Amino acid sequence: METGPLCDSSSADRYLVIDWGNSRLKTGWFAGPNLIDVGLYNSVDAVLGDFRERPVKNVLVSSTSRSGDEIRYQLTEMGTNVWILDSQTPVPIRKAYDTPSTLGADRVAGAVGATTLFPSQDCLILDLGTCLTADVVDRDSVFQGGLISPGVHMRFRAMHEQTARLPLVDVPVDLAEAWPVLTAKNTRQAMQSGVLNGLALEMNGLIENYRRERPGIVVLLCGGDASSFESRLKPPIFVVPELVLIGLNRILRYNVENLQANTPDVNA
Repeated sequence: METGPLCDSSSADRYLVIDWGNSRLKTGWFAGPNLIDVGLYNSVDAVLGDFRERPVKNVLVSSTSRSGDEIRYQLTEMGTNVWILDSQTPVPIRKAYDTPSTLGADRVAGAVGATTLFPSQDCLILDLGTCLTADVVDRDSVFQGGLISPGVHMRFRAMHEQTARLPLVDVPVDLAEAWPVLTAKNTRQAMQSGVLNGLALEMNGLIENYRRERPGIVVLLCGGDASSFESRLKPPIFVVPELVLIGLNRILRYNVENLQANTPDVNA
C-alpha cells in the first residue's frame, strides 16, 4: 500500500471514499471537505485492515467492475452506512445525458470534483485511465456529456492483438526525458510514437475546440497516465490526481447532509 498525508484538519466529520477498480482499490480519507490521506490497495482485506485502525461512520464506494451486492457483502464489516454510487444516487450536479443509467460513476465523480474545485465555471475533465474520457460540466453544474476513447495501454494492446506481426510494447521507461519523436526509425518506436503523440494531439485538439466554444473553460487532467501528458498539453492545465476522490467525498457529504436534514435531492 502507498499512502501520503495531504492535508490536516481538526474537523470531527470523517469520511472514507473508495474507488474500486479492476485490480486495485484507491481510497480517500477525508475530514469534512479536506483530503487527509490517500491509499492504494491490492485487496479488500487490506482496506478493511486500515478501516479497523481508523473507522469512520460514512463510506462511499464507486466501482465500474463490481455489483452493489458484491460490494456490500465484502464490506459488511464497515457497517450499514456504506453508500454505493450508482445512477440512482443523488448528486450535486444535474445530468443532461440521454442514458444516465449507463453513465460511469467515475465520470460523474470527476465532474462533481471539478465543480467542487471550480464552482460556477465551465470545466473540461480529461481522465486518462483504461480509457480516455473527456467530459464537460458547465458553470451551472450541468453535466453536458463527453467522449470515450481508448487509453494508452488499450491502444498498445489493440495493435498487438489485432495484427499478426506487431509486437506488444508499452510506454518508454524514460518517457519524462525522451518523448517519442514523430518520425520514428523502427517499429517499436513507431508504435510508441503513434500512441503517445496521437493521444497528445487528440487531447490538444479537444482542448482547442472547447476553448473556442467556451472561452475561459477550466481544463483538469486526472487518471493514472495523466503525469505522462502534463507537459504535452496546451496550458493552462490543472493536474488533479485525486479529482475523482474529491468528487466522491462531495457526493457522500451531499447525501449525508440531505439525510440529516431529511430533505429530498434538489437535482433529482
